[in-house]
Amino acid sequence: MSLDQTPRTRPVAAAAPVGSPPVGSVLPPSTTGLDPARSCEPAPVAAPVLQIEGLSVDYGYTQDPVHVLRGVDLTLGRGEVLGLAGESGCGKSTLAYAALRLLPPPGLVTGGQVWLHDRDGGRRDILALSDAELRASRWTETAVVFQGAMNSLNPVHRVGDQIADVIRAHRPQTTKRQRQERAAELLELVGIAADRARSYPHQLSGGMRQRVMIAMALALDPQVLIMDEPTTALDVVMQRQIVEQIAELRARLGFSVIFITHDVSLLIEIADRIAIMYAGQIVEQGPAQALYRAGRHPYTQALLASFPPLHGPKKDLTGIPGSPPDLARAISGCPYAPRCRFALERCRDRNPRLGASAVAGDPGSRQVACHLHTPGQSLPETLAGAWPPAG
Repeated sequence: MSLDQTPRTRPVAAAAPVGSPPVGSVLPPSTTGLDPARSCEPAPVAAPVLQIEGLSVDYGYTQDPVHVLRGVDLTLGRGEVLGLAGESGCGKSTLAYAALRLLPPPGLVTGGQVWLHDRDGGRRDILALSDAELRASRWTETAVVFQGAMNSLNPVHRVGDQIADVIRAHRPQTTKRQRQERAAELLELVGIAADRARSYPHQLSGGMRQRVMIAMALALDPQVLIMDEPTTALDVVMQRQIVEQIAELRARLGFSVIFITHDVSLLIEIADRIAIMYAGQIVEQGPAQALYRAGRHPYTQALLASFPPLHGPKKDLTGIPGSPPDLARAISGCPYAPRCRFALERCRDRNPRLGASAVAGDPGSRQVACHLHTPGQSLPETLAGAWPPAG
């Protein structure tokens, strides 16, 4: 992980200093095409630790960049596991990396704020931190577990030394012995024998390497842990072990997690809430079990129908017809409209905002970006199923 990366933002004024925070919170209505008729109030989350507000990201330095994220709002609660799911290329990883200022070029943060709430009650905008402040906050306040552990670990250094390096970089007053003892303690915390601290990455299995990355991320007791598809390269048995390990550590240490994956069925094993992304936007979010059992957005239901059920009778897998939109081109309405069997005329030219579900009895945390949930609009029966079921 780079420790000194400054935010890449599109220039907005000649007088703006290098590395200054982005100006403006969201893209203008003419660019986003958001429908002003729907509410855009954020879902209520008790004791937030990370708040993303109006985050917009482009790829490219030309006059015609690709709009990868368009005014995304997302809140992570303290001690919460928030699942972030969607098809490949929908912007999940870009959202996480942009929020932590880890976005590689040609990525550009063009708008928004990312508020990190301190343990003492204050808050800071990560996008506005100086280089020194950003360096100090990494690993101690926020940490990342990347998808490929073998690519994240240095192959010519012992894993214990790599964990100790993190501690030495941020707590130089510690002694070598203290760092080695802490590294051994962290390995045991994630289920690896302390004597494996002297092993090189290639001497460990894929699951053990991923556990080493989790141990490294927890070295300085961060508040927020971003996990970018940490189980993708593992078999299903190891996936479950990793998920159970994360749940156990969260319960013991109290950190918050954003768990990124394309497998929604995996999230119900660990997540408290789930947010579904499509074409650079959040299209639905809500409690994990409720969203998994009764999706309110047509894309959520189509995504869930493309996975085999973990329990119950077998069912045919339908898949999703068509392809995601080309984000290099302007999107005038709902990005899912060309693939949606319930699309209305207004879906072609007005992009719905994230607002409250229209299903009676849904809690305020159920939010959907869909015109079918506009007051007065008839909602298809398949999108209106009660959860939990009556009786």
